[in-house]
Amino acid sequence: MSLSPEAFAFVADLVRRRSAIQLTPGKEYLVESRLLPLAREAGLGLEAYVTRLRTRALPADVDAVVEAMTTNETSWFRDGAPYQALREDELPRLVAARGGIGRLRVWSAACSTGQEPYSVAMTMLDHLPPGMTSEIVATDLSEQVLTRARTGRYSQLEVNRGLPAPLLVRHLVRAGTEWELSAAVRQMVSFRAHNLLDVPPPGPFDVVLLRNVLIYFDLATKRAILDRVLRVIKPDGVLLLGAAETTLGVHEGWERATVGRTSVYRPLAPQRALAPTLPTPRTAAPVSPSVPSRVPTAAVPLTRGAVR
Repeated sequence: MSLSPEAFAFVADLVRRRSAIQLTPGKEYLVESRLLPLAREAGLGLEAYVTRLRTRALPADVDAVVEAMTTNETSWFRDGAPYQALREDELPRLVAARGGIGRLRVWSAACSTGQEPYSVAMTMLDHLPPGMTSEIVATDLSEQVLTRARTGRYSQLEVNRGLPAPLLVRHLVRAGTEWELSAAVRQMVSFRAHNLLDVPPPGPFDVVLLRNVLIYFDLATKRAILDRVLRVIKPDGVLLLGAAETTLGVHEGWERATVGRTSVYRPLAPQRALAPTLPTPRTAAPVSPSVPSRVPTAAVPLTRGAVR
């Protein structure tokens, strides 16, 4: 069972308009395999299901298609090096800048089922001085994965993916056949649905994790997202991207620094940054058009879900 080129083009355009995820030619099998369960649930073939989407789809149907096209791949302390940089360099720098007191705010964008923000929470609990606390805002496109993340419960297979044994013992307890995070870890993280194309959660943030997401967007969308992040990160804050991602050649408001075995990104001082990527407020002098700061009202929340 396969989609016609016209049906594939319709689905690709729908997903692009709603989430900015690019479904390029060559991903037909991926689209077919992820639409098939939805079509079967509706009692339809693939072509008939897409035809229904084109003619009389309910908002819930469209949301289901967009969620189906996203990948919620994640693991504990993913890739290792960024967390080492956070633990050994960035946190000490930020703590010193704040005099060892106060609260560090973190935004974990595209958080999937929660392993990333909970990994950050463990890092904060284990390495912040007594005078400091941390608040972690975790966002994702998919309400389904957010619901799972809020439970703070994971299978043995899931905890085996990247969670060191000492941290497992220190921060989780057995709950039947699963493992449950301690209240101390869970209380540090709040989850909410959010579209990376939309206005970010209220800042400012000291740390932003936007990992393994930008690679699925075109250049204009990457630039717009990085601009939004720049607006809510503190002047001395730090942005962590995926290993295959960079701000270089995308947005001139960031500078890259090598920390240990990875790269981190920090806001450039205003006088060193180039002109803003997005339009300035109405009261400012006119600037050339660029990517709008908000997506059309048709857009829905987006996050870690990204096609692979």
